[in-house]
Amino acid sequence: MIYADNAATTRISDRAFEMMMPFLREQYGNASSKYSLGAKSKRAMEQSRKQVASAIGADPSEITFTSGGSEANSWVFRCVADIYRNQPMHIITSAIEHQSVLNACHALEQGGVKVSFLPVDHAGRVSVEDIEAAINSNTRLVSIMLANNEIGTVQPIEEIGRFLKGKSILFHTDAVQAVGHIPIDVKSLNVDFLSASAHKFNGAKGTGILYKQLELEFSPLIFGGQQEHGLRAGTENVAGIVAAGYAIEESISLMADEAKRLRKMVEETVDGIKEKITSVRVNGDSIYRLPGMVNLGFEGVSGEALMHLLDLKRVCVSTSSACTSGKEEPSHVLLALGLSEQQAKSAIRISYGRYNTSDEVDKVISAVYDAYSKILGTR
Repeated sequence: MIYADNAATTRISDRAFEMMMPFLREQYGNASSKYSLGAKSKRAMEQSRKQVASAIGADPSEITFTSGGSEANSWVFRCVADIYRNQPMHIITSAIEHQSVLNACHALEQGGVKVSFLPVDHAGRVSVEDIEAAINSNTRLVSIMLANNEIGTVQPIEEIGRFLKGKSILFHTDAVQAVGHIPIDVKSLNVDFLSASAHKFNGAKGTGILYKQLELEFSPLIFGGQQEHGLRAGTENVAGIVAAGYAIEESISLMADEAKRLRKMVEETVDGIKEKITSVRVNGDSIYRLPGMVNLGFEGVSGEALMHLLDLKRVCVSTSSACTSGKEEPSHVLLALGLSEQQAKSAIRISYGRYNTSDEVDKVISAVYDAYSKILGTR
């Protein structure tokens, strides 16, 4: 099998798996318990907090662990809504955000919050000028993802952060696809909140990360005990948190070499497919893009049919975000680029990761061409 859907999830690294296993068996103590077994879990969890903080240029006290990126995103919107309750509130986001952000915005709209969903250009990039034009006296939050989960386009977050600095507007970025894959420093980005998810950088599923700038007040997500600075009660997922720390540390150490290798694999894949299928279209930005991801459109062919035929050939790709794959509607991201419904439905996403090898590229090219030709009836 060739797994080329690392944007959906990644295989846990050997190192992360090895380090988390003791906390599922021998070192299974509750991190809130005061005896030595619990204290070992607590120390391991705090070590992971330091590893995560170091990876994104934060202080450990600014890191809160969650169940995933969607929870972290939802928490930010809920908290900001609580801060400005009974006050006029306006939020700015983009039309191509993850569903966890878009649906949080739609829920707040029902309560009277005004939301501006900014357009993107044909490559999927948000304009800082559009953000400036959308701001009004009631704007409380700007939320723009760092890298898109369907097309891989990287947004000008540092530029947006510089513009918003000193404006008394909170700034959040959904960095789920970006953390562990491109360099990130929360201070340089000037973000107040950043969301991430361990299973996107070779950690375990079920562990998310929320960075919150230290000075900000934040309302609890779950009431109960004092876990996670008293903000998220409940027994912690110690094993998953430990895996996240070692996974992000490992990803950062390999990042430069991996980015170079994955970019080359993507370039060779695109060139190879274009050589055989000249009408293929690259969706998204060709420069400001995550190293291992590319979204390709095949005119006159169903992306879903292509995906299923590739699955029969034991090549795993996707047609959209894993969070929206059960829907029959065309991708909201691709529609926002200006593509027609038919064009949006003709796309597949190929996303390579650490465990893909260069010799898989030719196999992917061949499998895509064979599947495409079979659908067209020419082979």
